[in-house]
Amino acid sequence: MMTTMAALLGGLPLALGSGTGSELRRPLGISIVGGLLISQLLTLYTTPVIYLYMDRLARLLRPGRARAVAAVPDSAP
Repeated sequence: MMTTMAALLGGLPLALGSGTGSELRRPLGISIVGGLLISQLLTLYTTPVIYLYMDRLARLLRPGRARAVAAVPDSAP
């Protein structure tokens, strides 16, 4: 997240700048900022989902071990 924020803040002057030649640099700045925001949001939402699916797949592929761990009785009174 820190590298994304650093790149995003570096692109803000391009997106918000005004002056000579800004009409050529502004689309680049907007695409940089928008792309970084969208990619960061997608990464933050899809990575946990992928790990959950991988965990479920691992549990399906090793059902004997999951049952053996679940069958161990608690030693608490």
